[in-house]
Amino acid sequence: MAEDLKKKIKILERRLKLSQEALSQFDAIKKKYETARENLQKLNASLEERVEERTKKIKEQHEYLRAVIDGVDYPIMMIKRDFSVEIMNSVLEKSIDQSMVADKENPKCYEISHRRSTPCDGKEHPCPLKEVIKTNKFTTVVHQHCGLSGNKYYVELAASPLFDSEKKCIGIIESARDITEYLEVQDELREQKSILQHQAHHDFLTGLPNRVLFNDRLNQLIEKGKRNKESFALFFIDLDRFKKINDSLGHRIGDEVLKTISLRIKSAIRAEDTLCRLGGDEFTILMSGIKKPQDASLLSQKILNVLSKPLYVDEYTFYISGSIGISLFPQDSDDPHDLLKFADAAMYKAKDEGRSTFQFYSAKMTDMALEHVALDTSLRQALENNEFVIYYQPQMNAKTDKIVGIEALVRWQHPKNGLIFPDIFLPIAEETGLIVEIDRWVMKTAMKQMVQWHDDGLAPGILALNLSMKQIEQKDFIDFLKMTLEQTKCKAQWIELEITESQIMQNPEESIRVLQQISDMGIELAVDDFGTGHSSLSYLKRLPIDKLKIDKSFIKDLPHNEEDVSITRAIIGLAKGLNLKLIAEGVEDNEQKEFLIKEDCDSIQGYLYSKPVSAEDIKRSFLQ
Repeated sequence: MAEDLKKKIKILERRLKLSQEALSQFDAIKKKYETARENLQKLNASLEERVEERTKKIKEQHEYLRAVIDGVDYPIMMIKRDFSVEIMNSVLEKSIDQSMVADKENPKCYEISHRRSTPCDGKEHPCPLKEVIKTNKFTTVVHQHCGLSGNKYYVELAASPLFDSEKKCIGIIESARDITEYLEVQDELREQKSILQHQAHHDFLTGLPNRVLFNDRLNQLIEKGKRNKESFALFFIDLDRFKKINDSLGHRIGDEVLKTISLRIKSAIRAEDTLCRLGGDEFTILMSGIKKPQDASLLSQKILNVLSKPLYVDEYTFYISGSIGISLFPQDSDDPHDLLKFADAAMYKAKDEGRSTFQFYSAKMTDMALEHVALDTSLRQALENNEFVIYYQPQMNAKTDKIVGIEALVRWQHPKNGLIFPDIFLPIAEETGLIVEIDRWVMKTAMKQMVQWHDDGLAPGILALNLSMKQIEQKDFIDFLKMTLEQTKCKAQWIELEITESQIMQNPEESIRVLQQISDMGIELAVDDFGTGHSSLSYLKRLPIDKLKIDKSFIKDLPHNEEDVSITRAIIGLAKGLNLKLIAEGVEDNEQKEFLIKEDCDSIQGYLYSKPVSAEDIKRSFLQ
C-alpha cells in the first residue's frame, strides 16, 4: 500500500512539474502576446496617423483640384460610362436646372449640360463619351444650341479618357466652351479672304474676271482641249473710239458705259463661256467646245448686234461699236501667248476693215464666216419677204406605179441667186434656230395644198413633212400642230411627219414623249435616213413610229454592192419584224426598183419617177 502511495505521489509530482512547465510556457506566451499587442497598438496608431495624414493630403489635393477647376470660367465635369457626373466645377453647378435632374444624387451629363432627358445624339449633338469609349482617345465635338431668344450658339466639348488600373476606359473628363464668337471671326476671315481672292482675280469696275483669271482659265482650257481633243475660240474685243467718251465727258460717264457694255456682252454668251476685261475698253471671251469656226462667227455677230443698240447714260445717248478678233485652238496655235497675240492682231485687222466687224486670224476663216453671216441675214430676210417655195416629190407603189404619198421639200427662191437647195441653207437655219419658223411655214403651206387637192377630188395619198429636233424641243409645238390642222382644215390621217434617226438619238426620252403626243393625234410618224444613225433596238421598239425610210446611201449601189444589199435586207427584215411600213428613197433606175420589189419593199421615192417639182406639176403628172 505504501508502494502505491509512493507511485501516486511521483505521478502527482510529475504532473505538478508539467503544470509548472506549462504555466511557465503560458507566461512566456502571454508575455509575447502582450509584446505583440503593444506592437500592434503602436502599428495601428502609426497606420491611423498615416491614414489621417494621407486623408488630409487627399483632401488637400481634392480642394486644390476643386479650386483649380472652379477657377476655370467654363464648365468642367467628370462623366462615368453610365453618363453620371462624379465631379463638376462651380460654373457648371450654378447653371444646373434642377427641374431637369431626375436623381439629385446621381445627375446625368445630358441633364446638366443640355437639359435633355436622353443622351446626346445626331449631327447637332454628337456624344463625346461614346466617341472616347469607342476610340480610347481624346476627342472634340461641337454642339449647336438655341438660346431662349431663338439665337443659335455653338459649344465645343473637349473630352479626355479616364482609365482604371487595367487600362480600361471608365469615363471622361469633359470641358465645354462657347465658340460662337470664334466661329463668327473665322467666318469673317473666310469672307474677307474670299473678297480679297475675288478682288485679286476680278475687275473692280465690271466684276468680270481680270487678266490674271483670264490667263489661268486660258491655260486650263488649253490643257482640257489637248486632253479631250476639243476646240475653242479666243475673242479679243475692243470698243471703237471709246477714248473720245472719256476725254470729252469724263471717266464717270465712261465707267458707266463700260459697265453697261459688259452686261450686254455677257447676255450674248453662254453660261459656260468666260468673259474677261483685260483693261480699259478691251474684253476677251473664251468660247469652249466649238465644233466649227462658224460657231464663233455667230457669237461675234450676236455681240456686234447687242453693242450696236443705243446706250443711255444720264442725258447722253451713245452708239457704241466694237471690233472683234478671233483666234482658234488648236488651228492657230496651242500656246496661250500666241492665241492672245493672234486674236489681238485679228482685232486690229477688223478695225482696218472699217470697224464694227470681226476677223479671224486666218483670212480664209474670216471669208467663210462672213459668208455664213451673210447667208444667215439673207435667210431672215427670206422669211420676211416670203422667198421660200415648196417642191413636192411623189412616193410611189413600185408594183402598181400608183402614187401613195407626196413629200414636201422646201426650196429658197433667192431674188438674185435663183433657186437654192436645202443642203445649202438648212444647216445654218438649224444653227440659228430659224429652222423652227421655216418648218412651220412649210407645214402650214403644204397642209393648205393638201386640202386643196382633196377639195379638187384628187387622191395624193399621205403628205410627208420633215420635222427637225429643234421643232420638237419647242414647248408650243403640239399646240401649233393642232391649231394648224384646225386652221387649214387638214385631217391628221393625211399627214406623216419624218424625223431623222440621228436627231431622235440626241434626246431619245424627250423624242419618245413628244412623238407619242403626235401619234395620239392620229398623225403617222416615219424615221428618215434610217440606218445612218446609231439608234438602239431598245429605243426603236419604244418609239411610236409607223414607217422606216431606207436612206438613199444604201440604195445608190443596189443591187451590185453586197454590203448595201445586206444592209437593205436587214432593214426590211427589221421593219417586217416590228410591223412597220417601209419606203426606200433615192431610187433612180429599174434595177434598184426590181430588187426592192423582190425584197418586199413596195413603196419607193426617187428620180426614177420624178425629181421634186411644183404643186402644179405634181397635179398634172400624178394626180389626174
